[in-house]
Amino acid sequence: MATWLIAVGAALVIAGALLELFPTQFGWFGRPPGDIRIESERGRLFVPITAMLIFSLALGMLLSLWRR
Repeated sequence: MATWLIAVGAALVIAGALLELFPTQFGWFGRPPGDIRIESERGRLFVPITAMLIFSLALGMLLSLWRR
């Protein structure tokens, strides 16, 4: 369990560093068609349905390849 937590933490640190160093390269993520974006005077609501489906599929494929 500890090894998995270290690996996930390292992956999050790397992802955060990539987002900080190259923000324009990842500007497309979170804005695909299908995401719900509601803005009003009282506030904003953002539900990234399509973005999370893409992320989940990619992560699932990577994990299935890694397990083999």
